[in-house]
Amino acid sequence: MDKLDQLDDASAAAAFRRLVRLLRHREDAQNIDLMGLAGFCRNCLSDWVGEAAGLSRAEAREIVYGEPYDAWKARQPEATPEQLRRMDESMAKNAALDEALDESFPASDPPAMTEPNR
Repeated sequence: MDKLDQLDDASAAAAFRRLVRLLRHREDAQNIDLMGLAGFCRNCLSDWVGEAAGLSRAEAREIVYGEPYDAWKARQPEATPEQLRRMDESMAKNAALDEALDESFPASDPPAMTEPNR
């Protein structure tokens, strides 16, 4: 068994909340940049929260963003061609991860990843 699977839920939840608070604070780390570097972003994280908790997309995004998504999005600049290129390269690396994870909890939500302005 992977050590990650042995981590207790309270510790995992505390780490998750810390990650979300960091992402709320670091608005300068744009979603497109997160996608280009790590292959996931706040939208992905909120999709995973929504799947796990049975929440609507709007409810899950408000948890992750700390405010309605439209308000947060209005403050973000448009993605540059270079950012989009890095995101595409990064997303190609996620294909193997998608196959490795349980189908009930996919590594990505393709529309959220391929449509950065959503």
